Amino acid sequence: MSWIDICALDDIPLRGARKLKTAQGCIAVFRTAENEVFATSNTCPHKGGPLADGIVHGQSVTCPLHNWVFDLETGQARGEDAAIATYPLRVEEGRVWIDASGVVDRTAA
Repeated sequence: MSWIDICALDDIPLRGARKLKTAQGCIAVFRTAENEVFATSNTCPHKGGPLADGIVHGQSVTCPLHNWVFDLETGQARGEDAAIATYPLRVEEGRVWIDASGVVDRTAA
């Protein structure tokens, strides 16, 4: 894996998120009340809701548009046959790192 330093852990509010713009689209980076961090697609597959604006509870986020709930670890929607992409993260010395392999544009010119 190739890791990219994206922010300080404290840049992400507790029970909140921040948006990371990439060549593949926006990624939501979440921080739980227990200081766990997760990265997922920012777009809800139901109606395109911005998940970074959703409510973080436990290891889940609720879409702000239509209340679909997604597991932040697996990306699976509760009670629905749908999921969002997830991305590997790690925290080292107060910094959040994301695996670059899933977020860089790999198409040939």
